[in-house]
Amino acid sequence: MLSYQHTYHAGNLADVHKHGLLAWILNYLTAKAKPLTYIETHAGRALYDLQDAAAIKTGEAAAGIGKVASWFDGTHPLTEALTAARATHGPHSYAGSPLIAAHLLRPDDRMHLAELHPGEHAALDFALSSFPAKCYQQDGFELAHSLIPPTPRRGFMLIDPSYEIKRDYADIPRHIAGFARAWNVGIICLWYPILTAQSHLPMLTALEKAHPGAFRHEVRFPPARKGHGMIGSGMFVINPPYGLETEATRISDRFATLTVDR
Repeated sequence: MLSYQHTYHAGNLADVHKHGLLAWILNYLTAKAKPLTYIETHAGRALYDLQDAAAIKTGEAAAGIGKVASWFDGTHPLTEALTAARATHGPHSYAGSPLIAAHLLRPDDRMHLAELHPGEHAALDFALSSFPAKCYQQDGFELAHSLIPPTPRRGFMLIDPSYEIKRDYADIPRHIAGFARAWNVGIICLWYPILTAQSHLPMLTALEKAHPGAFRHEVRFPPARKGHGMIGSGMFVINPPYGLETEATRISDRFATLTVDR
C-alpha cells in the first residue's frame, strides 16, 4: 500500500505532460492579484535526483525531460520552475509538482500538500522547508475533504495518485463529486495513466457523465521499456481556465512527433 516511490519515474513523459499543464494553469492563476489555494493529494517527495540509481535504472527521465526539454521555451512557467530548482539543488535535480507549484506561487497564496508514505513525507517536508507550505502525513483524499472549501476559495487542486491501490479507479469519481459539490469555483485536476489494460476507462466514463463541462486531455507515447504497461498520460480538469485547450493542443503536437505504437 505504501510501496510506491516516484523516484523511479520522475521526469518521465507522463511528468512532462502533467507538469507542463500544471505550470501553465498556475501561471494563468497567478496573473491575477487575488490570492489562491493550491492543494495536492499525493505529493511525493517534490525533489528528485535524475542521476540517482533508481532513475538511471528505469531510463524514464532520459527518455522524458532529458529528451524533450526543448518543447518548453525559456519563458514557459515549467522551464522557469525547473531552472530555479536546478539553480538551487544542482544540475541533475528535477522538481516534482509540489516544488513546481512552490516556485510559481506567491507569498500570499496557500499550499496544502499530502503524502502518506513516511519516507516520502519527510523528504517532501525538507524540500519545501523554505516555502510557506503545509505538508501533511495523511491520506490525500481525507485531507482534501477536510479543507474544501478552502481559504482563499479561489484555487487549484491536483489529484495524482499512483493507482497502486486498485480501488482508486472506482473511488475517485465519488471523491471528485464531493470536491466539486463543496468547491464549485475550484479548478480540480486529475492525472491518470493510460495503460494497455485500459483500467482508466470506466473511471473516465463515470467522470464525464458527472462533469460534462470538464476538459479531458490525453497524449500517447512509446512504453518506457519492453512490456511496460503505460502508453500514455491523461488529465481531467473541472472548471478549466480559458486558454488551457490551446496549450494542451500545443503539447499534443509535440507528443505527436514521438514514435508511438498504436
